[in-house]
Amino acid sequence: MLESAYLNSLIARAKQDVKTIVLPEGEDERILKAAHLITAEKAAKVIILGDVESVKKHFAGHNWSLEDIELVDPAKSANLEKYTKLLYELRKEKGMTEEEAAKTVLNPNYFGTLMIKAGDADGMVSGACHSTADTLRPCLQILKTKPGTADYQFSQKRRQRFVAADSGS
Repeated sequence: MLESAYLNSLIARAKQDVKTIVLPEGEDERILKAAHLITAEKAAKVIILGDVESVKKHFAGHNWSLEDIELVDPAKSANLEKYTKLLYELRKEKGMTEEEAAKTVLNPNYFGTLMIKAGDADGMVSGACHSTADTLRPCLQILKTKPGTADYQFSQKRRQRFVAADSGS
């Protein structure tokens, strides 16, 4: 289904240990196509954040299945209060108020990161329509880094692959 041998090898590895991945950019057509391809390959369980009806309409328009895909509108989520409290507890020492937490949690990158922190997802892929700073800030504030760990960022442009690394040791 995919043209790249590199991507095919990643898909094969992902199938060996299927994880739940949050895609916070549910308004981006490229993300929706990726969600379709990933679930068609059974490489991950996918959670798409965004307007549920818009995503359903997009998938129906392409005759794609929503099987193995969970759709979540952060503003209507049953976990909204839980994530708001979690964010407040994690950031109150830095001066975040409960009101700020309630507003911030509606940001899809924060909501997705809180899903990971709460154990409701294993990972998140973002950055298609958000800046690197807007993508990484919630991760650094909520998940933090552990001493001695390294951070990696992968990207691909046309047929070139790029890796950026930063060692925490």
